[in-house]
Amino acid sequence: MEEKTNVMRLLDQKKIPYKSHTYSGQEAVSGEEVAAVLGQDPRKVFKTLVTVAKSRQNYVFVIPVAEELDLKKAAKAVGEKSVEMLKAKELLPLTGYIHGGCSPIGMKKFFKTTIDTSVLTCETFCFSAGKIGYQVELAPGDLGRIIRYQTADLTVRDTGSTL
Repeated sequence: MEEKTNVMRLLDQKKIPYKSHTYSGQEAVSGEEVAAVLGQDPRKVFKTLVTVAKSRQNYVFVIPVAEELDLKKAAKAVGEKSVEMLKAKELLPLTGYIHGGCSPIGMKKFFKTTIDTSVLTCETFCFSAGKIGYQVELAPGDLGRIIRYQTADLTVRDTGSTL
């Protein structure tokens, strides 16, 4: 039987259906590599990013692994002047998770969470189960049964324009 992460236990408690995926022992480093190892479309595999705003508030953003967080759009989505990525060393004490194993579910404290609108086109999507090598896959609506989140356009779009 596979090892359960806290995220999986929380989903089980709420009777929320999910699929778990593991890739431990694989040399998957980037989110795109994780998607490839899992045989998943990278547009359906999301990463969890934690930021800190000028107001010192922390915010969680969940975006497709192949995309980059647009910090201006992220700040606007949460009504802040600016946000920046949290330093890796601050992640564990703040969330209980390490870099590469951060999940929007089960952080030490709940932070306002925003997911890229592209999630709305996914029947199911994958994200970290709270431990490197473990992912959970569930429907966006089911995630809403365990955490509150909003959606917004959060990623950098390369439009090719030279403005």
